[in-house]
Amino acid sequence: MKRWTFVWMVAALVAAGALVTQGAAQQAPFEGRLQSGPAGVSLASQIVNRARVAVQRVGLPGLDTGMHASDMGRLRTSAVDPAAPIIDRRPSPGGAYVPGRLIVKFTSQVPLATRTAVLAAHAARIGTRPPNADFDVAAIDPSVDPVALAQTLQQRPDVAYAQADYRMHPYMVPNDPLYSYQWNFEKIGMEQAWDINPGATSSIVVAVLDTGVAFENVRFQFQAASFQSNNTTYPALGTLALDFAPAPDLASANRFVSPWDFIWGDADPVDLDGHGTHVSGTLGQLTNNNVGTAGMAYNVRIMPVKVLDGNWDDIFGSPNQGTDSVVAEGIRYAADHGANVINMSLGRTGPPAPVIQDAMQYAVSKGVFIAVAAGNDYENGNPDEVLPEIAAQIQGAVAVGAVDENLNHAPYSSAGSYVELAAPGGSFDNGFGAKGGILQQTLDLSQVDTYDNPVAQFGPPRFDAFAYYFFTGTSMATPHVSALAAMLMQQGIKSPAAIEAAMEQFATDEGTPGRDDEYGFGLINPRATLLGLGLAR
Repeated sequence: MKRWTFVWMVAALVAAGALVTQGAAQQAPFEGRLQSGPAGVSLASQIVNRARVAVQRVGLPGLDTGMHASDMGRLRTSAVDPAAPIIDRRPSPGGAYVPGRLIVKFTSQVPLATRTAVLAAHAARIGTRPPNADFDVAAIDPSVDPVALAQTLQQRPDVAYAQADYRMHPYMVPNDPLYSYQWNFEKIGMEQAWDINPGATSSIVVAVLDTGVAFENVRFQFQAASFQSNNTTYPALGTLALDFAPAPDLASANRFVSPWDFIWGDADPVDLDGHGTHVSGTLGQLTNNNVGTAGMAYNVRIMPVKVLDGNWDDIFGSPNQGTDSVVAEGIRYAADHGANVINMSLGRTGPPAPVIQDAMQYAVSKGVFIAVAAGNDYENGNPDEVLPEIAAQIQGAVAVGAVDENLNHAPYSSAGSYVELAAPGGSFDNGFGAKGGILQQTLDLSQVDTYDNPVAQFGPPRFDAFAYYFFTGTSMATPHVSALAAMLMQQGIKSPAAIEAAMEQFATDEGTPGRDDEYGFGLINPRATLLGLGLAR
């Protein structure tokens, strides 16, 4: 579920009863819907031409337009300098040394006999010098403090240096140039977790049930009808031939498997909105490629399953919209086509959804772990969220709340007995600004959301240009949990119920001690979860 924490579509969407307000999230199945007339009347009901035609299957690579300044659309940042140096956030290894060992380098003119005698005077003895060393490694009594002994030896003029033999720890710090802005990974200790499990493997498939994913080169021909918003008629754009391209920092050979589009009814679940591509980035953005940002489970394969319609889907007359039946079909499709994990950054309030509950139980029974967004309605009266309530009843499906950069409950994140885990979702409130969101690559929204413009500037969108944006919401928190599930599955923990139990057992308790309605069992702790399962190095 997305949250636009400032007025989204300010110019175009102020129709009474049809709009989100600042800091709020419009309700499901998909927030930010262009509407006209009474609340709940979808733009799709205005469209009579419901067809699209693929006219070309090859195209140019996607254009990466970089980090965007705050110009228009859902969220931008004007405070980020893409050329800023990467900040090394690695924690100190803690100064752990190996007991009973001391490194000593004497000056070059000191003979072996003298070195041996000096060390023997301190109850230290040296053996054969390592072949690639110009120093000695002395054995000392394990009870002796090697740091103190080193300080004593360094007072001698014939000792170049002496030190304890400290342990080294590998740290996987991605070389992606925008990684320094991905506070979310640092806050949950991913650099240490990647040392145990470097991004899972391609043997794991994660299905992203969302607005689609920018995953293929294709040119579609659409018919763009006129529509109304804010009591203003936007003109028909007529026949459009629009190019789509894979997101450059997400796509690679054999990355995407078994795609399906339940909104258009074909095998081309392209993203006309940007939400699904951003979610997929947190899950599995290409990493250590010296480009853009990092992803959490960056080696997994992604199954794009489109179950949500965006504004352009509606304008182009998609035959289906994101509904309970469509989402239920998507869940079953993913389970039947090899998904190991399903990410559902979507939801709604209202009456129960037994069709979705059956579908989720079916998927888990087939060994599929499911992560579901807890919702973004805390500031809107905190109504009960349907899908998280279902997840809480199923071992192997979890509802995910969001925390901000200080690991506090994000102000929008829905709370209730159904919240089971928390993960970084970000916040622009409380002084965080744009950089308080979750950064990933997605469609260049300045070239997609042309319906934000005045009518005179309204025109065709572009779906082959990409930029990096900060988003916030439980939508952004959920793929952190899906990614951790993928890493656990790759390590051999196949049972969805066991994965949920491990995440909850090793979560970091936040808020009120013990399980609570804002954090559930706590903030996910990837390294502790992997260590707790006996996978420590």
